[in-house]
Amino acid sequence: MMTVDESYARCHDLTREHYENFPVARLVPKAIRPYVSAVYAFARTADDLADEGWGQSASPTPQERVTALDAYEEQLVNAAEGRAVCDEYAWIFLAVADTMKKTGAPLQLFRDLLSAFKQDCVKLRYETFDEVLDYCRRSANPVGRLVLILHGHADEQKFAWSDQICSALQLANFWQDVSIDIKKDGRVYIPLEDWATYGVTEEMFSSPPATEQFRRCMQFQVERTYAMFKEGRVLSRHLPFPLSMEIRITWLGGQTILDKIIAANYDTVSARPKINAFDKVKLLQKAAFTR
Repeated sequence: MMTVDESYARCHDLTREHYENFPVARLVPKAIRPYVSAVYAFARTADDLADEGWGQSASPTPQERVTALDAYEEQLVNAAEGRAVCDEYAWIFLAVADTMKKTGAPLQLFRDLLSAFKQDCVKLRYETFDEVLDYCRRSANPVGRLVLILHGHADEQKFAWSDQICSALQLANFWQDVSIDIKKDGRVYIPLEDWATYGVTEEMFSSPPATEQFRRCMQFQVERTYAMFKEGRVLSRHLPFPLSMEIRITWLGGQTILDKIIAANYDTVSARPKINAFDKVKLLQKAAFTR
């Protein structure tokens, strides 16, 4: 059985392997870096259980993935409640349980993440925008709340601002990836109620160039996502450096994705808008002077 310190070290190793996707682990205060690594290792591994190898021959079925995530959650709860953990990921659960104990991070946030991963395995369509937001509440918002908690910020107003930023960032990624998601596993996050409003059909998500109906529908998604970023951006003004800088980079990055969608005349079918190296430099500059 690994010690807690050994478990944290293994989580850190996993996080370090993915620095390109999770650079914050290099910038957070040293005192909380083990906790951040534990949260990342937990989420990264769960995401792999839900998504790795999707569509490849002999890959797990959607229900098999849900079953694996159920087992993962069972071991998480065992660790959080002080029971023995017998699982190949015991090192993750040991570190996460210690993180919850020392920081006050609630078990429910971790379980919310797992519920979203499970949902992604089996749910391909969303009837309403409220359904999409409920998914974001569990897939994105827990991450922002955990980041705040690990940094010692746990008041409801900061959580509310963070939720707006995290949900908006999740939505921006959805709009960015519409043609990729439907080709990969048939999933579409634009709600069916908006398909009906704008006359969008399933074929429009994977047949470039984007139709006028698709563009108008995408414009609607972008505008309401922009409004969410605007509502949440005040969070960074109420946080100390360097966390305030990280939050600004986060919402500015999301807005940059939306800007690129606008620049493409809302056609995310022909090409996936993405942030390049030059954009990252501009993001750093903006984050340094934006409040």
